[in-house]
Amino acid sequence: QVQPVESGGGLVQPGGSLRLSCTAPGFSFWMYWVRQAPGKGLEWVSQINSGGGVTYYADSVKGRFTISRDNAKNTLYLQMNSLKSDDTAVYYCAKDGAGTGRGQGTQVTVSS
Repeated sequence: QVQPVESGGGLVQPGGSLRLSCTAPGFSFWMYWVRQAPGKGLEWVSQINSGGGVTYYADSVKGRFTISRDNAKNTLYLQMNSLKSDDTAVYYCAKDGAGTGRGQGTQVTVSS
């Protein structure tokens, strides 16, 4: 199966914004964003159902991050606003909250 390709990461100052994208042909009904901070395990961030009408967020990102998808483009998005240093991590899209089927990820670094 083709691995997803995440993009859109970078270096941003605290309070800034980034929009991550993930092209994932053939992904499952639910799509997930997970992340891994330096020296820590994978953390579930958010998920969205196939129609885009049902979303869930980790408490740590609720109100700051927005997940969305464009099924016509096989693409998952994560709009990240009001970024904090604690958001620094490699971000992956995946088939479940454990990170199954994730790609290479995209690095997000929040630093002044």
